[in-house]
Amino acid sequence: MIRRAGILPSIYQPPIAMIKPKLIKQFLVEPGTEVNLKDYVTDWTETDEAKELGTDVIKDRASLILEENRKHLDSAQELLYASDTHSVLLIFQAMDAAGKDGTIRHVMSGVNPQGCQVFSFKKPSAEELDHNFLWRYMKALPERGRIGIFNRSYYEDVLVVKVHPEWLGPGQPADPDHRFWEKRYEDINNFEKHLSRNGTLVLKFFLHVSKDEQKRRFLERLTNTEKHWKFSGADLEEREHWKSYQKAFADALSATSTKRAPWYVIPADRKYVARALVADIIATAIQDLKLEFPKVSPEKMALLDAAREKLEGKDKDKDQKPQS
Repeated sequence: MIRRAGILPSIYQPPIAMIKPKLIKQFLVEPGTEVNLKDYVTDWTETDEAKELGTDVIKDRASLILEENRKHLDSAQELLYASDTHSVLLIFQAMDAAGKDGTIRHVMSGVNPQGCQVFSFKKPSAEELDHNFLWRYMKALPERGRIGIFNRSYYEDVLVVKVHPEWLGPGQPADPDHRFWEKRYEDINNFEKHLSRNGTLVLKFFLHVSKDEQKRRFLERLTNTEKHWKFSGADLEEREHWKSYQKAFADALSATSTKRAPWYVIPADRKYVARALVADIIATAIQDLKLEFPKVSPEKMALLDAAREKLEGKDKDKDQKPQS
């Protein structure tokens, strides 16, 4: 594994361990391609490349990559805030129990909470249903200098409601056809294009978990008393629609992965692999913005020099004052 090069201010050093771009590209949904989720692995440790390394080596490297990128993201967030030219929007979508909460927590744990905001969108209210489907998400967008995280997002409006069209709300067709969904994909693409044009870096992650692994995690929630609170009867009900959800995700990924706002299909059966990949992609994408600290004008520099001299002079006078 190697570090990718970039030219940035010295305070913004890339981490010592980064994942090869060739590997990252395996998880990128190339714009204009038709996605079949069966073509994407859910457990990267089962690939030939991973087996050559061995599980212990992968775990160690994943831990190092995650830790280095957390440090990197801390510096990046400070630079993002100082430059005040861009914002970052991270979108996480997945089937239940794929690990969205844990991935967000582990990847972003080193970032200053003041510069990061997380929104978890639940079932829309009556007021929200009376607006266009993007309305409630627009209100939660990060301002310049901040990282915004959507734990589920406006993509729910082409995923869960595609599986359950009866949840579309008032004024919507009872049996929407393919043109209805194509228009929603178009709205999303235009929305993200607008965000990108106005300085928002949009990165989208689909945590791809297998049905067997989801079952294992559900059983853990049912047998581990400390995880009982995580389980909901609705989880099993939605699991019955697995194939429909897989198709809905594939359609959305195919239609909305763009150069400005790419989708990454992250193998999520091994949490340490998923977290390392997500951390690396985010850190590298922010690095590629080539942000800089604001340049200080000669007038401001003169004021700073005067203030420093004044402080140093007062301290010097205090140190030289004779003792009584």
